[in-house]
Amino acid sequence: MKSNKVLLGVLAGVAAGALLGVLMSSKKGSKVRKQISDLGEEYAGDLKKKFNEMSESVTGKLENDQKSAERIASKMKSNAETVKQDVFNRTI
Repeated sequence: MKSNKVLLGVLAGVAAGALLGVLMSSKKGSKVRKQISDLGEEYAGDLKKKFNEMSESVTGKLENDQKSAERIASKMKSNAETVKQDVFNRTI
C-alpha cells in the first residue's frame, strides 16, 4: 500500500510541475488552456489505467485468498470427520 501512496505522490508532483510550467509560459491563453486540457486528459487516462491495474491486482489477491480459505476449510472438515470417526470407533 505504501508504494501506491508514493506513486500517487509522484504523479501529483509531476502534474503540479507540468501545470506550473504551462502557467508560467509566455504562450497565448487559448494555447495554455488547450495544453492544460490535454495534460488533464493524459493524467486522467494514466490514473484510470493505474486504478484498473490496482483493482485487478486486488481482485486477483482476493480470489487467491478465497481459494486458500476454501482449501483450508476442506482440510479442516476432513480432519474433523477423521477425528469424529476415531472417537466413534473408540467408544464402540
